[in-house]
Amino acid sequence: MTSDRLIDMMIARLVIAHGKSKHHWRKSIGPVRIYSRATHPHCNWAFTPSGTAGEISVIETLLDDLHLRHPLIDR
Repeated sequence: MTSDRLIDMMIARLVIAHGKSKHHWRKSIGPVRIYSRATHPHCNWAFTPSGTAGEISVIETLLDDLHLRHPLIDR
C-alpha cells in the first residue's frame, strides 16, 4: 500500500458513504505523515483531519479501520 493509494481509498469511501466532493474530503483529510518503520514498527502513518466535528469523527472512524487493515505503507 502506498500513501497515494491509501488517500484515494479513503476519499472514495467517504464520497460513497457521505457524499460531498473528492476535493472536499481530500482537503478535510489533510496530508499523510509517514514515519520510519524503525521507530514506528506497528503503524507508520497518520493524518490530522480537519472540518466539522461530524466530518472529523467520520474520518477518524475510517482511519481506525484502515490502521487495522494497512498498518504499514510506503511513500
